[in-house]
Amino acid sequence: MKSEPDYLALDFNDIEVLPLLDRREFLKYLAAGIFVFVSLGELLIASEAGSTDYRIRPQDPADFNAFLRIAEDGQVTCFLGKVEMGQGIYTSMAQLLAEELDVAVESVHMVLSDTEQCPYDMGTWGSMSIRHLGPTLRKAGAEARAVLLTLAARELGVKVPKLKTENGFVMVASDPNRKLSFGSLAKGQKIQRVVGADAVIKDAAKHQVVGTSITHTDANAKVTGKAIYAGDVRLPGMLYARILRPPSHASKLESVRTSGAEKIEGAKVIHEGDFVAVLHPTPDGAEAALRRIRAEYETPDASVNHETIFDALLANAPSERKLDNGGDLAVGEKAAEHLVEASFKDGYVAHAPMETHTAVASVKSDSATVWASTQNPFGVRSSVARILELDVSKVRVIAPFVGGGFGGKSRNLQAEEAVRLSKIAGVPIHLEWTRAEEFFYDSFRPAAVVNIRSGVTAEGRISSWDFKVYHAGTRGAQHFYDIPHHSTISLGSSRRGGSSPHPFATGAWRAPANNTNTFARESQIDMMAAAVKMDPFEFRMRNLKDKRMRAVLQGAADAFGWKAAGQSDYRGQGIACGIDAGTYVALMAQVKVNPETGKVRVERVVCAQDMGLVVNPRGARMQAEGCVTMGLGYALSEDVRFTGGEVHDTNFDTYILPRFSDVPEIETVFVDTGIEQAHGGGEPAIITVGGMIANAIYDAVGARLLQMPMTPERVREAMAKA
Repeated sequence: MKSEPDYLALDFNDIEVLPLLDRREFLKYLAAGIFVFVSLGELLIASEAGSTDYRIRPQDPADFNAFLRIAEDGQVTCFLGKVEMGQGIYTSMAQLLAEELDVAVESVHMVLSDTEQCPYDMGTWGSMSIRHLGPTLRKAGAEARAVLLTLAARELGVKVPKLKTENGFVMVASDPNRKLSFGSLAKGQKIQRVVGADAVIKDAAKHQVVGTSITHTDANAKVTGKAIYAGDVRLPGMLYARILRPPSHASKLESVRTSGAEKIEGAKVIHEGDFVAVLHPTPDGAEAALRRIRAEYETPDASVNHETIFDALLANAPSERKLDNGGDLAVGEKAAEHLVEASFKDGYVAHAPMETHTAVASVKSDSATVWASTQNPFGVRSSVARILELDVSKVRVIAPFVGGGFGGKSRNLQAEEAVRLSKIAGVPIHLEWTRAEEFFYDSFRPAAVVNIRSGVTAEGRISSWDFKVYHAGTRGAQHFYDIPHHSTISLGSSRRGGSSPHPFATGAWRAPANNTNTFARESQIDMMAAAVKMDPFEFRMRNLKDKRMRAVLQGAADAFGWKAAGQSDYRGQGIACGIDAGTYVALMAQVKVNPETGKVRVERVVCAQDMGLVVNPRGARMQAEGCVTMGLGYALSEDVRFTGGEVHDTNFDTYILPRFSDVPEIETVFVDTGIEQAHGGGEPAIITVGGMIANAIYDAVGARLLQMPMTPERVREAMAKA
């Protein structure tokens, strides 16, 4: 049986094509087998502690979001429009189906992110795959199992309750030798089922696959180099492309001379308006030709840079959007013994994935096929169809393994450029952005400001909470503490547009907005604790009624060995908690601050999460560890410097990511509060890293950091003020 994804085979013509039709037409084109269709219908996802509501609808002609097939040879195949970019759904989705079908995980073949084989999907982001599609996918497995039991009961002459399923067979429970394989039961059948509310999934107590740690089924392909990414695709006659780029997002091309590039043997120059590119049979040849192009640009004077952007954000704030309120702030402040007021700042952060934006495009006269590193292949299909003026049914997009996205691989500019060049040149085009292009055209996590004014009583009770976030977005803005008088307001979204002063594209970045909002909220909580001279852990517990949050805080404290803190040898401990993607999380850390250099070394981190049903504990730990490691970057070193539309950081020599030597000891604890549904695991732990470290620095040296990243220079400055 197949255990590798179809896109490991580069000849896409050999892959079975399933026409994108509605369900009534679909079966006419399929071979024999048992098919179970998964439709989310119209699903409104409720707000979860400040997260944005999403409304998901099946779109385009398809009226289902995924489907399961059991073929005549017994092969179990699941077709999903989701993308595997390191988060592990290639394995965890298979686990869910294997559990309900009673088959081995490796026997479930996952086909992902191919617009011609898989039903429509809105995109892979928001930690939504498992928590929103997973439950219905489990029901699809249960529905298929029910069909198999019914077929076997008829053939074996035994009632369904006397049968059981095991390892791809239906057998008589009292006589296991009387059995029929799934393949034999599917032979000659063409059975269609749609998952309904009456599909019965297994109780958690009976799980044998879900909840067990399984090595990712794509791990071998990735560590051996067999896994195919968009940049690995090679097609006959393919040319490599390099594109002329401006020095600034505000620059306009005034003149260009391409004669030097045209002298490179094998080079072809494309020049349409401001779009200038070179094509060559080799990537080095394309790069050499690009270097010979001479261009002049007009660039206006910059009005903002990475130091003045925060004033611009406040000056260009749009009207208020009230997210939450209760009580009366004036009453709450009057009851307070201490009023704490602070302004928190957070700079731009790049996505910086290992794999830069890449695409291979093959455009024909009446069709196109594109391989792209993207989080939303159906979005690519729509934009390509629009560019080529084709019906979407004539465009096929394949997103093979994606080397990191974090929200940044959603705009798909590289795919559009590759398609445009392929149409002009009449040959397949390979376009892989350089690291400098990746930085320049990134949709950065936006710079933002959060202003908080809060009151606390002499007894350590939070009496008032006035929270205003500028331009970060709403996710994670709403608090979860027990506060009688409170107001939470958003001014400006995370995206560029309208009156926003962002000089370049901004957008979603792993748990968008929640990193900034949680940094501000959890720092403010510690500042109030300090005002009344209470331990930060005790202070949080005193102001929390939410049982899930209390449980993860206690779980983190138990694993960490939290004790009332105090400055000692420039070491300190910090705590922060938050909610994202339905998951409750608390982080605790021990840090050491070098008093001379200001460098912060995170020595140990404990992450406690209540994420409901944990499908693959090993995979969930990997995601938490990845969140903590990535969070070290935005908290301590990552900062995009710029002047107007000119981005100064274009590689990792100046844009500093965490090194292996920076990664602390990380322990992950899963807290079980009886939530049976799985919640998100790809983002929650990252939201608390900034606040946790800021609080630990304060505990270590008595200096309060109000701006991220908390660089050595900013730490030294804060220490001097303290």
